[in-house]
Amino acid sequence: MQVEETPLKDCFIIKPDIYKDKRGLFLESYHKKKFIDLTGITKEFVQDNQSISRHGVLRGLHYQRGEFGQTKLVRAIYGEVLDVVVDLRPESPTFKQVFKTILDDVNLHQLYIPKGFGHGFVTLSETSVFAYKCDEYYHPDAEGGIIYNDPDLAIDWEFPVEKMIISDKDLAQPSLKQVFG
Repeated sequence: MQVEETPLKDCFIIKPDIYKDKRGLFLESYHKKKFIDLTGITKEFVQDNQSISRHGVLRGLHYQRGEFGQTKLVRAIYGEVLDVVVDLRPESPTFKQVFKTILDDVNLHQLYIPKGFGHGFVTLSETSVFAYKCDEYYHPDAEGGIIYNDPDLAIDWEFPVEKMIISDKDLAQPSLKQVFG
């Protein structure tokens, strides 16, 4: 396993060891001891989630507030997504900064997203199967979001907006200014 820093404080790309032979491949998607040794982070993951999305589906930007904030370890099990995170921690030196990366079933990278980050992705392949490992249980009352096309974030989703499939809930998310002033 290798850990690569991103420009955002406390956010990492995790590159698992991959073993390939004529049968296919094997990888260890999570190893607590290696993770702690390489990052110093001792999160205890308590919930695994998956989403299946078709081409053009945009999910996000989502986060959990307060005591129910979630740290996530995410990956694309199948397909390709453009994964986007934004640091929403006002005390952070990277507050309001955005990071994007491709997660797919070829590079098999994972993204470690600390509490206090907004997260979203758009499916670039025909279909994606996306996995979320979370350190806190989901609480609907703590759910928050930022509109995907917020002008202050100016995220280039690298996908035509007019072809995106976005839920009504995500289209109704507030702007960054509405949430943080």
